[in-house]
Amino acid sequence: MSYTLSAPVHAELVIKKSRFISCVQPMADRAGAQAVVQQLRAEHPGAAHVCWALLAGGQSAAVDDGEPSGTAGRPMLDVLRHQQLEGVLATVVRYFGGIKLGAGGLVRAYTDSVAQALLGVEKVPLQRLSHFEAAVPYALEGLLRREIAAAGAQLQGVRHEALVHFALSLPESALADFRARLDELAHGRVAWTLGD
Repeated sequence: MSYTLSAPVHAELVIKKSRFISCVQPMADRAGAQAVVQQLRAEHPGAAHVCWALLAGGQSAAVDDGEPSGTAGRPMLDVLRHQQLEGVLATVVRYFGGIKLGAGGLVRAYTDSVAQALLGVEKVPLQRLSHFEAAVPYALEGLLRREIAAAGAQLQGVRHEALVHFALSLPESALADFRARLDELAHGRVAWTLGD
């Protein structure tokens, strides 16, 4: 099972006079990650490096930002994978302290920075959502709205036509029970259209 974070987490390490400021936060895509990195560059103009790793499906990335290849972004990404995280961005801002750490020292520093931020963090399980539509006669609109709220389904939209069409999303694991309950309560008068 994959997890994400409900809120950003931070840590700061000083290793041989170099300062490593890390943050791990929820992030859906590369565009959002790049915006965060640009903001960090603006906030830390004196920093030597702003390295980052994004684990977000097909948009994942590992960026060393001038550090020797494979010593920053990839180790950060490995920590995220090891923690079974998805949809998260790890950033580490490094202020150079004048003492070179070597390739092994850099790998340890960036790994430890991200791992330190994740200590004791509360992970939120990721659940695949099913998107679907339920259409009911007008007389059953109130019933369906109550069941949507009780099941914790997300209402995406409503269209009033010959029937009332509800566009919904719900965790895949809850869909079968939701459908069975509604079919029973509405005596089979719910028209279902399943999405992706």
